[in-house]
Amino acid sequence: MAPDPDDRQKVSRRWAVASGAGVALVLAAVYVATLAPTVLPYGTPYTLDSPMLQAAVPVLGVGHPTGYPTYMMLTHLFTYLPFGDAAYRVNLASAVYGVMAGAAVYAAGLLLGRRIVAAAAGSLAFGFCGAFWSQAVIAEVYTLNALFVALGLCALLLWRDRRDDRLLLVFSSLVGLSLTHHLSSALLVPAGLLFVALVDRGVFSKPGFLLKGIGSFALGLLPLLYLPIRASMNAPLNEADPSTPGRFLNLVTGGSFLAESSEAGRQCVPSSLALEGPVPKLASFGREVLVQFPLAFLAIGAVGVLYLLLRDRAAAGLLGVIFLGSLFHGLAYLWLGIEDFATFTIPGLLTFALCVSAGLNLLLRPLENLRAGPGRVLPVAFSAIVLALPLLGAWNAYAPLDRSENDGGRRAVEAVARNAERGATVLHHRSPLWYMALVEERRRDLTLVDPFCTSWDRRTDLVWPDDLAAGASAARYGTDDTTGVEAARKAAENGPVYVLDHGRVDYGRFRRAGFEVEPVGDDRLLYELVPR
Repeated sequence: MAPDPDDRQKVSRRWAVASGAGVALVLAAVYVATLAPTVLPYGTPYTLDSPMLQAAVPVLGVGHPTGYPTYMMLTHLFTYLPFGDAAYRVNLASAVYGVMAGAAVYAAGLLLGRRIVAAAAGSLAFGFCGAFWSQAVIAEVYTLNALFVALGLCALLLWRDRRDDRLLLVFSSLVGLSLTHHLSSALLVPAGLLFVALVDRGVFSKPGFLLKGIGSFALGLLPLLYLPIRASMNAPLNEADPSTPGRFLNLVTGGSFLAESSEAGRQCVPSSLALEGPVPKLASFGREVLVQFPLAFLAIGAVGVLYLLLRDRAAAGLLGVIFLGSLFHGLAYLWLGIEDFATFTIPGLLTFALCVSAGLNLLLRPLENLRAGPGRVLPVAFSAIVLALPLLGAWNAYAPLDRSENDGGRRAVEAVARNAERGATVLHHRSPLWYMALVEERRRDLTLVDPFCTSWDRRTDLVWPDDLAAGASAARYGTDDTTGVEAARKAAENGPVYVLDHGRVDYGRFRRAGFEVEPVGDDRLLYELVPR
């Protein structure tokens, strides 16, 4: 008796689900094994914001532009887990979002080509590319952003298969929700509109349905209300104070980012990238992008791009808009000298991984038709090779991306907690000292002052324990001098003053201003500024 087609479909679905679970387990095992164990230091290029996120999430604060309300609320739930310190749990949230994003990429690859091996290989290639993996093991916002992008792609591809317009409403809600998290996901809007137009433009001729779409999009934006509500509740860490309509719009639109062109801003120590010319910058961008996937997958992905352009223009448009927009976004940040520019290309890497899946689908098709003699072995051998390639890449990248021994943030906290005199002032920059004071509630006798440069309009994250706006902080603590010298002079009038090194402190300025700079302890993290 011939097997029942329904039974074969059930078996196929079980294999698909089991394979997706296997991909997720592999990613989870690697991410957890390489996860940062505690609070992170301020450092380039990838932990510029991690210490502040680790401080803001446990106390439900308001983060730097664009506020990240969805991330704050979702990740706060992880802080109730019964293991590790609060910083570890925030790191773990990034890993969980990363695993879920990998699973969603697998599902999108399956919807795109129906072959489990191709979908699994594309998902693993994305999950183990360096730019994404590096974000899955620290406190950062990019793995959650990738999850929203991948879920949006799944909703659109599933709609094309089933023509159930409710899936478009799900997509519009996901777009709204993703915009409450990271503005780069705005690329989903033109990409989604182009995809729907190429598949069935008749959708746009349904006024009632379009109104439902706008409503579902607005529903996704609701987490933005967290920002003014939490700011009005005197959140312990409220970087932008979006309690007025103007400041709220300035925060959520990214308008707080300012070109550092003021007299104070010109005192900033520039990044090494900012000092490079156009050609070295382009070379850095090319190196960063081209090393994300195995060389064979770059070629297979190019084959997938050509195939989609010829045979599936809707999918090509959907993925192409996100890919090109993401690369342009990363290149623009590189041009400004932003060290973590590669993180802005993650949505583009995600879409290229789906092109890899499409290319593998094309290559597997003729091999599956070989049923006689030695030809039976070829599909199995090819499948084993393409699944092994991302795993081999992960093996090679494991050591450079392993954060499991990174205790730099903890050492910085202990250097201050143990060595700073009581009642002293510590100059620092977006460091784990916020975590020490707010989350661990240690050394609350200290005054923490951050006079150093950022690239956005800061309001209340300059001084602890005072809750001062930028103008009042500048008048009392000299934080408008971004070299830190004026802040050191004012602090020295009241007692000992220290600097926690963050890699860009110009100690020569302090010496020229009349201070001796004396290291405290053996690890060279804390320095006392002693007036001559």
